[in-house]
Amino acid sequence: MRTRHTRRAAVALGVGAVGALAGCLGGNSVVDAGGGDDGHDDGTETPSADGPPPADRSPLVAYDASRLRAATVSGGPPKDGIPSVDEPSVVDASAAAFLRDEEIVVGVARGEAVRAYPRKILVHHEIVNDRLDGVPVSVTYCPLTGTVLGFERGATTFGVSGNLVNSNLVMYDRATDSRWPQVLATAIDGPLTGRSLREFDVVWTTWRQWRARYPETEVLSEDTGYVRNYGVDPYGSYGPKRGYYARQSTMFEPLTTDDRLQPKTTVLGVRTGAGATAVQSSWLAREGVVDAAVGDERFAFVHDPALDSGFAYRVPADVPVAADGEDDRIRVDGDPHAPDALPFERAHGIEAMWFAWAGFYPETDLHAYP
Repeated sequence: MRTRHTRRAAVALGVGAVGALAGCLGGNSVVDAGGGDDGHDDGTETPSADGPPPADRSPLVAYDASRLRAATVSGGPPKDGIPSVDEPSVVDASAAAFLRDEEIVVGVARGEAVRAYPRKILVHHEIVNDRLDGVPVSVTYCPLTGTVLGFERGATTFGVSGNLVNSNLVMYDRATDSRWPQVLATAIDGPLTGRSLREFDVVWTTWRQWRARYPETEVLSEDTGYVRNYGVDPYGSYGPKRGYYARQSTMFEPLTTDDRLQPKTTVLGVRTGAGATAVQSSWLAREGVVDAAVGDERFAFVHDPALDSGFAYRVPADVPVAADGEDDRIRVDGDPHAPDALPFERAHGIEAMWFAWAGFYPETDLHAYP
């Protein structure tokens, strides 16, 4: 199922098609001057000179760091050859004429900040170093694994290393040059090896759905400081799916293979320090609620029809959670709740292509169509 290409070839194809991927106008900032407002949302201070702030609890890493370093390959472009956006500008929803209703955005609602990041911009930059509700953050996207994750970054910024592991973006922080596979959220090389990042939820949805939920949203503008044709995706298309996103082959060797699903099938996964579990996204959409567990912890995956996305929650063992069956509400012990507002701790859910999830978490449980 695998074909041998490099991302340089894919990007070059995009350049050839549109003649516009060359010609970066802006340089990459090395360190965000930031300062003065680097606390995170629980009010504590974050480190400013020794890399991004550490997570309170680390997710599972199923391989030794040495094994992951050995599996790291060049994706083609050099370090910062795919430039992060370090000085993002935003516009109001009413000024986002460059977005069609059906286009995919990555949405974040964090404190008082509500912002959408168009996928068509992210595919050319993979990382946006931003500030939301006063907190320095990075919104990241790996097109080869279909994963979007948000991280707190402290006073540093993240850049694209040019390397991949399990086809997944390997970020580096500009304070210590440590290397961070996006899905693992844990450094595997450099002085911060073993440290895990603070993550926050992001939502993969369409512009129409996000704008309907959050009409006050801001949007990352195409004024990124770089010359790019944001109308062309060098890997293919999501509407309809074409190119890399439609083929079941991968560009690079996965860490392991698992034929329980087709490689590019989308799943929503949760990992803890003890293990991992995942739900086939289309199965979750059909069921409304899927019960799962990792070790002794119970999780409820819920589908949000209005966003066509999913969320995961840590749920006590004896509390019934069920889809309403008549509207978009979720019944918790009989009481209705919006899918994004169940009265439980939110677990960090990650949407991913199956091959990537199974590669990183080979012992994962899977809930899918029988």
